[in-house]
Amino acid sequence: MTIRQTVLFVGAIVCTINLSAQTMVSGLPVDDVTKLITYQEVVQEEGDKDSFFNSAIGWINQYYPNPVDVTKTRDPQTGKIEGLHRFKIKNTDADGLVTDAGVIQYEFTLEFKEGRYRYILTNFAFKQASRIPVERWMDKKDPQYNANWDSYLTQVDEFAKEWIKSLKAGMKPKPAAKDDEW
Repeated sequence: MTIRQTVLFVGAIVCTINLSAQTMVSGLPVDDVTKLITYQEVVQEEGDKDSFFNSAIGWINQYYPNPVDVTKTRDPQTGKIEGLHRFKIKNTDADGLVTDAGVIQYEFTLEFKEGRYRYILTNFAFKQASRIPVERWMDKKDPQYNANWDSYLTQVDEFAKEWIKSLKAGMKPKPAAKDDEW
């Protein structure tokens, strides 16, 4: 087995271990320890801690309108970026009229090592006068249950999956610049 095959094999085991620490509830990944909706994965990719860190900063600067306010930790020494951001969710009535339903706040962590990086999206909360964990929306027995909660959870899931897709595209190694010999 080559070194690359070994790294990929070990990475697959790590991903399996990470996924086994989560349970799917209402189609959403819930961490077995924290009981929070948590999207996380270790992604095997060519590169080192520094190149991943630089790629992630570039992606953050393109993805977020105000990237400096979003990131609370940018530590190239440890290879860790932590951030806090918000996105809007919507209500759609029977006639198709779309209105604002509120704002979801979430936290993300990016960590980098040789040949792999890890992302974690978690701590999703509905922002109002007080903070309401969105995991509450999965409880259909809640006396305050609202049928819109299913739509809100779907919007959280769609946001997280698009975020992950965008991150992975931004973390792909960039082609080496060609020398212009003449």
